[in-house]
Amino acid sequence: MGKKKREDPGVNASSMADIAFLLLIFFLVTTRIASEKGIYRDLAPKPEGEVPPVELNKRNVYKVIINSSNELLIEGDEGRIGQIKKEVKAHVNNYGADPELSVSPKDAIISIKTDRGTDYTTYLAVLDEILQAYNELRAEYLTKQLGEKITVEDFLEISRQDTQVNKDRYKMAKDKYPLNVSDAEPTGSGGAK
Repeated sequence: MGKKKREDPGVNASSMADIAFLLLIFFLVTTRIASEKGIYRDLAPKPEGEVPPVELNKRNVYKVIINSSNELLIEGDEGRIGQIKKEVKAHVNNYGADPELSVSPKDAIISIKTDRGTDYTTYLAVLDEILQAYNELRAEYLTKQLGEKITVEDFLEISRQDTQVNKDRYKMAKDKYPLNVSDAEPTGSGGAK
């Protein structure tokens, strides 16, 4: 009696397509697609026709220059990011008292000039200090006007809410302290990294 040869049963691959399809759906649902993050900024409207250059009173301009090594030159002197908020508040809220600082909050301009090699994080840190200074000034202004304590967090919440009262409060603070930030065209003088 001879041995019967058994047939090789093989692997049942009929469910492989189902598994692959389920994995595909799983990864499509759970994968986050990285999106570019940016800075929300309102750009000035495009001027119509030829616009003559505007003469600025130099005392109204607070200058921050960032070189390619991320070193700061603030008002002509070496500086640190941590000093910007305090100096911007003093510059904007001067009301002409100090002849070196701005005439009024509406005339104050913050100028940021970068180099092509400047790190984006340094630029954002400088911009963040400036925005914090303005938010603090606006919160202090609303505190005086409304007779109730408005913190910076309260002010930021006011700016996000869509009620008419908060819109009016936000507009009142924004009109008192308009944010005039000038981003000068980057230079390549420091050399790109």
